Amino acid sequence: MRGSDGLWAFFEGLLGHACPGCGGRLDRPLLCSACRAGLRPQRAWLYGAEAVYLGSYARFGGLARALKYRGRRGLAELLAAPLAEGASSWALEGVTWVPGLWHRTLLRGHHPPEVLAQALARALGLPHAPLLLRVRYAPSQVRGRRQALPLDTFRPLGKARGSWLLVDDVLTSGATFLRARSALLEAGVERVYGAFIALKREALGPFVD
Repeated sequence: MRGSDGLWAFFEGLLGHACPGCGGRLDRPLLCSACRAGLRPQRAWLYGAEAVYLGSYARFGGLARALKYRGRRGLAELLAAPLAEGASSWALEGVTWVPGLWHRTLLRGHHPPEVLAQALARALGLPHAPLLLRVRYAPSQVRGRRQALPLDTFRPLGKARGSWLLVDDVLTSGATFLRARSALLEAGVERVYGAFIALKREALGPFVD
C-alpha cells in the first residue's frame, strides 16, 4: 500500500467512509484493494448490441449508487479503466451517454453516465460528445404500476456517423438503452455499443425504466 493511499484512506475512515463496493474498511482511496482487484470487464450481446460491463447489480450496484447519489465522482476513473479494456477492440468514432433529466443533473451537480463516459473516452483516447437530448419522461409509478417508456424519449442533437459507445450507469430492463440506441441510429450512427457499470437482469416484458 502506497503511503499517500494509506493517508487518504485514513482520512476517509475518520469521515466514516466505507468501501462502496463491499462496505468494508478502505485501505485505498475511494475503493478498497479487494474490490479494485475485482474490476474486470465482461462482454455480452445485449438487446441487439455488443456491450461491456463489470458485473451484476447485486455485486457492483454499490459503486453505481456511490457515483450517482454520493458524489463519488473519482470512482469514474477507476471504473473506466476495466471498461475501456473490454471496449478496446471496437473501432469507435467516440463515446456518448444516455442523457438524463436536467433537474436531476442540477440537483446532483453531475450526471453519472456523462461523468463515466468522459472518463471512458480519456481511457480509450477517443473524443466524447453529447449526441442525444431527453425530451420525454415517464413517471416510475402510475397507480402502482410502472409506465412504459415512450418511444420518442430521446431525440438526436444532430447528425453523427461511425460506431459509438453508448454509456449508462446501470442496465435495468433495457428500455432506456433501446430508446437511446434507436435515436442514435436515427442520427446516422452505423453501430452502437454499450457500456455499463452493472446489469439488473430483470424479466423483460413491457419496456419500462
